Amino acid sequence: MENQVTDHSEERTFQYQNSLPSLPVPALDESLKKYLDSVKPFLNHEEYQRTWDIVKRFENGIGKELHQKLLERAKVKRNWLEEWWLNVAYLQSRIATQIYHNFGGPGPYLEHYWPLKEGTQIERGSLTVWITLKFWELMRTEKLPVHKSGNVPLDMDQFRMLFCTCKIPGITQDSIANYFRTESEGECPSHLVVLCRGRIFAFDAVHDDHILTPPEIFRQLSYVQRRCHNEPEGPGLAALTSEERTPWAKTRDYLVNLDPKNLALLEKIQSSLFTICLDESSPQAIPEDYTEITKLSITGDPTLRWGDKPYNCIVFSNGAFGSNCDHAPFDAMVLVALCSFIDAKVIESEGRWKGSDKVRDIPWPKELAFTLDQKVLNDIALAKDHYKKKTSDVELVNYAFTSFGKSLIKKQKLHPDTFVQLALQLAYYRHHGHPGCCYETAMTRRFYHGRTETMRPCTMEAVEWCKSMLDPAFTVSR
Repeated sequence: MENQVTDHSEERTFQYQNSLPSLPVPALDESLKKYLDSVKPFLNHEEYQRTWDIVKRFENGIGKELHQKLLERAKVKRNWLEEWWLNVAYLQSRIATQIYHNFGGPGPYLEHYWPLKEGTQIERGSLTVWITLKFWELMRTEKLPVHKSGNVPLDMDQFRMLFCTCKIPGITQDSIANYFRTESEGECPSHLVVLCRGRIFAFDAVHDDHILTPPEIFRQLSYVQRRCHNEPEGPGLAALTSEERTPWAKTRDYLVNLDPKNLALLEKIQSSLFTICLDESSPQAIPEDYTEITKLSITGDPTLRWGDKPYNCIVFSNGAFGSNCDHAPFDAMVLVALCSFIDAKVIESEGRWKGSDKVRDIPWPKELAFTLDQKVLNDIALAKDHYKKKTSDVELVNYAFTSFGKSLIKKQKLHPDTFVQLALQLAYYRHHGHPGCCYETAMTRRFYHGRTETMRPCTMEAVEWCKSMLDPAFTVSR
């Protein structure tokens, strides 16, 4: 992955999009066979026979009609699943998606040049933001190398959703607003939003056609931090994004009707490149244990996360980093690519800015001051209360296994993913005495707008292997 995001290429980032093959409709009999294979480890003989009968009736009955409808849909849509998946899995969900859908986690930068240290928040944050802007610049100019599987190009459309994107709550279904444009497509928003102590600020990341340097970003973030420390805390409007979707949609509509200016401010947040979250927490971490950073990234202060943004860059007080990302626009591999790019650049620069310290005369950040009334303030308080209750029972650990890695596994002529999946099955079987139903994500990016599919790694072969591993009488020769 590191080479995919750092090496230069003459290929343009999105040049293969129109030539990618359409997503195929799997043959009905193959799908049903895979389904039967996936349930077999969990059923006794009688249960399996009953399931088999149901599947056969479906295959010879309404299944044929439904399959034909899929084939007809695939004739007019290059990705017959895309719209359904986005709507059903994400946009129609009415639960608190920031809590139940968003993903995120720690940045690994403490493992080389950035050990945890108080007083480094703004300095490190400035360099990280600058590196992220360079990644955005690569996308704008289409110089971000195309991801490939061997020599086969993969769909890059999800990368368009990383910047200048936001989910907008609706009463019955949400929507996604995307403002990103490549240079050849036209103008693209270039401002950043900063969340700090319940307040929201914005400033442009480009001045005179050049992105701000780390010293200039330092100036902007320091200004925000100074104001927030010397003035009263803000109302914490961002907490509303952690609420269930319909209540948030109703509050948003009320907010817009309260003052037309509020809509312009919301659109300012929606169209921003990404959000910078200046978090005063100081989570502890070592390379073997990222639990505290991970938990705070996912369940931390809701007034410091705009839960509908695809990328919240969280900078903690002690120089640790985290992220919180809305899952609807893209999958985790996009964030992995960005974080790998940041990590490589931090190492390359030895964690320091080595360029000019000159700071141009750029406009100061402006606070996004919403017009609020007591109803909105009550809704914010309620959202924070709901968030606290829903996240209070989260149990989470994030340990890094450092004894060996994929290189050793490959030397044993095993696939690392196979190794891990079997290890999970064995651990579950050993603890519970029966196999565990498991979901694993598969990638469909070889196809137009492909995202993910479901793999079921618990097979009959895996179950038999677990039994043999736990059988003292079983030998390697058997």
